[in-house]
Amino acid sequence: MLRRSRKFARSRSGMAAVEFAFIAPVMILLFFGGIELADALNCKSRVTRVASTVADLVAQSTVLTSADVTNIFNAANAILYPYPAGQAKIVITSLKDVQGNVKVDWSKAQNTSVRSTVPNPMPAGLIVPNSGGSVIFAEISYTYSSITTHVLPTTITMTGSFYSRPRRALTVTCNC
Repeated sequence: MLRRSRKFARSRSGMAAVEFAFIAPVMILLFFGGIELADALNCKSRVTRVASTVADLVAQSTVLTSADVTNIFNAANAILYPYPAGQAKIVITSLKDVQGNVKVDWSKAQNTSVRSTVPNPMPAGLIVPNSGGSVIFAEISYTYSSITTHVLPTTITMTGSFYSRPRRALTVTCNC
């Protein structure tokens, strides 16, 4: 009996299998966690890009039609691809100086309601008081769902916003 226990203590034949059994779950979790982190960062980058692109496209216009607004939302959805565009809440708002006070001139939205109030706090210096000028404010809220629910079982709401001054006129009017 003593001889068998010594032989068992010196044996190393199954040691690699036991070590692998301890390390494999951790390595698999790290692998899928790395994939999930990369996917979430890619989604956040696209959300930020949507906000800046939408504001820039509107700021290049002088007059928007309903077809223009539809095309801008379609472009935003194309930027988000392959992430589902149905989860993106996009709002485009024109903030205008009216006798020294900033007011909402017009607002358009996709998958959410339009903005009726000025964002608070609004960065200083965007609109020169008493100028009659405006600024385009684009904002997006996106609910990111994990591709591997075992690593990240909850959803994350990613947001982005961007201000852009009109380029070819003091204001961008919306005939839609």
